[in-house]
This record gives sequence, structure tokens and C-alpha cells, in this order.
Amino acid sequence: MARLFLCCLLGTLLVACSNTNHVQRLVDDNSVIKYRKNSHQQVFQNLYPTKVKERIYPVTCEENCYPKSSDVKCKLDAEDCTFTGHNEKTELQTGIEIQWLGHASFYIKTSDESSFLLDPITKQFDSPVSFAHWLTGGIYRNEPKQWLSEQQLKDVDAIMYSHIHYDHFNKADIDNMERDIKYLVPLGFAKHFENDNFHINEMAWYSSTNINDTPVSFVPANHFSGRILVPFIYNDFNQSLWGGWLIEHKDKKLFFAGDTGYSKHFKDIKERYGAMDICLMPIASYHHEEDGDWYRYVHLTPEDALVAADELECKVMIPWGYGNNSWKMGDKSSHSPLLRLLHMHKKMDSKVSLYILNEGEKVRL
Repeated sequence: MARLFLCCLLGTLLVACSNTNHVQRLVDDNSVIKYRKNSHQQVFQNLYPTKVKERIYPVTCEENCYPKSSDVKCKLDAEDCTFTGHNEKTELQTGIEIQWLGHASFYIKTSDESSFLLDPITKQFDSPVSFAHWLTGGIYRNEPKQWLSEQQLKDVDAIMYSHIHYDHFNKADIDNMERDIKYLVPLGFAKHFENDNFHINEMAWYSSTNINDTPVSFVPANHFSGRILVPFIYNDFNQSLWGGWLIEHKDKKLFFAGDTGYSKHFKDIKERYGAMDICLMPIASYHHEEDGDWYRYVHLTPEDALVAADELECKVMIPWGYGNNSWKMGDKSSHSPLLRLLHMHKKMDSKVSLYILNEGEKVRL
């Protein structure tokens, strides 16, 4: 037994010593990190933790929340849909092009040819969850029909991940990427990369870096993290951080919220960085018959997203998380969140301008 232990220890040390990844930890005077008190491990927590039942929301749709819309054409009831409505023209002139690739995945390109990938996922859940789902008949999605070309992938300057959940980070998607791409990730995230010469910046909330001449900042979200669970033996719950991203191109700002519930952090972000021009906001995974309070605690309802976008002073909001390429985790159907968003936008008389994309579509704002 002692010999086995020594062999395992030696193997671990050899792996650690041979790690070729280049990891830089970005924490500066403006950064914020919040750990859970009285924890024997380094466990992160949200900036404004409250009990789930005590969370207060400014607006809540109580009934008739999913009326049909003439702007959404569906083959089934709120399923397999296409947005066919008219998006209002904007005069933002940000020089930023946005392509929605499905679920939380976006391709961002600036007028100076810098390009970014946000939470890219091309397939299903990563291993070993994919195998578990195959065994149990779990949650699957329709995989995106449109993705980036080989040349676009080769030219990507940075890939940014919001957190380590399986629907936002898939190791298979980075295996064939160029190794000189910069990866921007939350604190505690780098250990989930394979040992293969990756260039990784781990970032605290409100830390910043430059990609070419484009400032990029990691900002708070109200969520959680976790990827590994072996009951009674090991779990990594909240041992890596979570958040959103802010890309500043010249004097314009693009905000990607990441998975998040509603909290005061939106006002904090606006106060620190100013009004946002483009906001990529999640509007799904808030519904659950038994645990709806918890799901909403860590995800935005469509009306929460509108309130948050207003607090951020977003000039244009692009919703995501729903759709034909989503996993429909905690939702009624693929497009029920979009129907609720369109309904509540009118009911709330929201001044936030919406721009609705179907998966694969892109727009320059």
C-alpha cells in the first residue's frame, strides 16, 4: 500500500512538473474577490448573497406570460421557432459585429479586426457527463448548423469563458484551436485545461487586460460554479469564479452577462464603467416546477433581464439562452423565454431596444 501511495504521489509530481500551460493570474488594485467565510477550502461566493426565499425582484410576470407572437413562427407550440419580426435600426456605430452561435456562444469582431469567442460550445455536454447522459437518456440539444470557418477560428484573438458549467465550457472545442490564442477565464479555472501549451489568464472580478488594443474586463455575476461531483469523496463547488465580460472598442462598450440571477451587481457595473451600448443578456433557465425560486436566484427571467438592461443603461439588448440549439434546462420550451420577453417588453413599457437574432445570424451595430 505504501509503495502504491508513493507511485501515485510521484506520478502527480511528474505531471505537475511537466505542465506546459502558461497561466497568469490577473488581480489588481481594482479587483474584487469574495470568499465564503469559515470555509476550510478557497470557496468563492456572490457579492450580494441572500437566502433564496428572501431575494426581491422589481418585476414578476404572474399570469398569461407566454402569449403567442406574430413575430415568432413555430412548427410546434413554442418549439422549433424562428423570429421573423422587424428589428429597429440603430445608430450606435460601434464598429462591433455580433454573431449568435447558439445558447451562450457568441463570435465578436471589431472594426480593427480583433475577434473574440464567448463560451463556445459546438456539440453536446463534455465528457464524462455526455456518457452519463447516454446511459440515462438525459438532456440533449440540436447542435448548431452554422459555426465558424477554419480561417475564422484560426484568426480568433481570445476565447473568454464565463464559468466552468458544461453548457459553457467544453474541452473538446479547444483541442483543435491554435495554441497562441489567449484564453481569458475566471480565477480557479485553469486547472480544467489539458496540459498542452495553452496561454491562460485567470481573472478576478473587475480585473482587466488588453487584447491587441481592445480592453477586456471580467465583471461579477450572481451564479455559482461546479463541474466535478463524486459523492462523499470530491467536489469543486464554487472553487472557480464565475462572471461576465466587458469589451471596450474605442468609446463603445459590449457587455456579456454570463449566467446570472438578478442582483445589485448590475448597478455596480454601470457605476464603475458607465452606460453600456450593447448588452448580451440571458433570458432562460429560470423555470422549474419544484425549485423555481432557486432557478431564478441564479438565472434571469426575461423581465429580470429587462430590468438589468435598464440599470446598465443598455442602448441595445440581444437575448440568448433559449432557442433551437439550447438544452432547455429549466424552461417550458425552446422559445417560451422569447415569447415572455416580447410580452413583458410591452407590458413593462420598457425603453430598452431589443435586437433579436436567430442562431447563426449576425449584425453589426
